[in-house]
Amino acid sequence: MAADQLQEMSFWDHIDALRSVLLRVVIVLVAVTIVLFCLMPDIFDSIILAPCHGDFALYRLFERMTSSVSWLPQFTTEGFNVELINIKLASQFFIHMSTSFWLGLVLCFPFVLYELWTFIAPALYPNEKRGVKTAFLIGCLMFYLGVAVGYMVVFPVTLRFLADYHVSQLVPNQISLDSYMDTFLMLIFVMGVIFELPLVAWLLGALGVLHRSFFKTYRRHAVVVLLALAAIITPTGDPFTLMVVFLPIYLLYEVSAYLVPAMPRNKA
Repeated sequence: MAADQLQEMSFWDHIDALRSVLLRVVIVLVAVTIVLFCLMPDIFDSIILAPCHGDFALYRLFERMTSSVSWLPQFTTEGFNVELINIKLASQFFIHMSTSFWLGLVLCFPFVLYELWTFIAPALYPNEKRGVKTAFLIGCLMFYLGVAVGYMVVFPVTLRFLADYHVSQLVPNQISLDSYMDTFLMLIFVMGVIFELPLVAWLLGALGVLHRSFFKTYRRHAVVVLLALAAIITPTGDPFTLMVVFLPIYLLYEVSAYLVPAMPRNKA
């Protein structure tokens, strides 16, 4: 049925359908971006700049946890405050626009996936539709979970370390708005992409490319690589903050191993 429907559509019919999908995506994205542009001052104050202050939720949690364990380095929220500066005339305006767009894209992510689904669905058979629909749903949920971990854990830990780090006490840290936003968006989107690892593993497992023995064989190698990745994301010698970043990424590795077939599929 799907193949017959596909043959009934000409090349220009496909182009017209794709144009309609892209037009709807652009209209919704522009509308959401405009709304976020109007709300951006409040979003900056209460969300984006929240990790700059000592009363951020993760900092308070770390302070309570370390105060109850004597052998851990003591974490304090007192006196921590990052003040940003703007050194380019037009930076604040362009950051206002670009941040509205990127946050709008994040919020529209499910709608974009849905529109893409409506475009490709007619070309799929019922069993293929079920698999792709599940993949889209899992991918969307994992992306948002990664963004949340990036915002709530990875970025605040990175900011806290780098803002307090001094190669010399004679060189004060003056953090620019551009530098802050570049790091903020990069870490959040990187974590969103990293959290797609279980989905990629599941798809490769469904294709017969990956199986569970691969993860078992390279588990020790993965631990070393993931520790190095966590150290790059949070370049700190504190084992506590290093583990805070490492453990969620390693958990993704184990979830990925669980989602793939236990043994290679036998070819007929």
